[in-house]
Amino acid sequence: MRWLTAAAALAALTLSAGCAFAAAGLQTQDGYAVYFLEEDLSAAPGRDALRAETVFLDADEGTDALAERLMTCLLEGPEDESLRSAVPPGTALVSLAVDDGQAAVDLSSTYAVLSGVELTLADYAITLTLTQLPEISSVSITVRGRELAYRDKQVFTEEDVLRSSMEDVVSTLIATLYFPDEDGRLQAEERELELYEGETQAGAVVQALLSGPEDKELSAAVPEAFQVESMRLEESVCYVNLNSAALTEIPEDEVVETAVEALARSLCALDTVSEVQFLVDGEFTDSYGTVDVSGPWHY
Repeated sequence: MRWLTAAAALAALTLSAGCAFAAAGLQTQDGYAVYFLEEDLSAAPGRDALRAETVFLDADEGTDALAERLMTCLLEGPEDESLRSAVPPGTALVSLAVDDGQAAVDLSSTYAVLSGVELTLADYAITLTLTQLPEISSVSITVRGRELAYRDKQVFTEEDVLRSSMEDVVSTLIATLYFPDEDGRLQAEERELELYEGETQAGAVVQALLSGPEDKELSAAVPEAFQVESMRLEESVCYVNLNSAALTEIPEDEVVETAVEALARSLCALDTVSEVQFLVDGEFTDSYGTVDVSGPWHY
């Protein structure tokens, strides 16, 4: 494969917070690979996107403890300046448990800003880092206890990573996304989105909307805590299922209204969508917070 490598880069650096490299006492510690992104893909051999640093940890700690230590190292980022973290800054490990060969990794809401290739690479960096432990054969990754709705799968193995490549892009989509300007008015931003195998146009639009605008004069339309649980397209109606628990973490009603309207406008801009019908926790309802979602939205 062209964009992933398991080669580890070993350097003599000082141990930092129990991660990265150890300068002494290595006879009682084993080396483990922690995966990061190449800072400059154009300079990467074979244009590989992921490369590992080696950390030295006590193998007698037990699988759960080792897995947590590896995740801590991954979240802290690389020592090598030619690498960068695949995970957004500020992402925290909420919990990690290993059961019957599967590591269940739950991360803070910052992880949900990832989409498309960036999300795939972050998922794979975590998967490769954890599945090197003999007791872990698969990894599930959630955000605040919930699956990300727009992945085509939710459980990853090392074999999944090795079978994947950038050639999984099957088409591109010209989408119109809506983000608020400095006065709070929604403005259109046209983007070319890459669609991957198993990804829908509506799913790609929502992922791009969650990732925020490219225009620096616009701001994010969707607050970090906002969660789309699932989505389906029936004929030309797009049904979007929202999570009511997120409302307790979004401080202002007007922010919710902006997020719902931006979501509806962005989806209705697709040729395949004529209207959007919102559900809350899988049920039809009159309101989402103070926003009226009783009927379909169309533009």
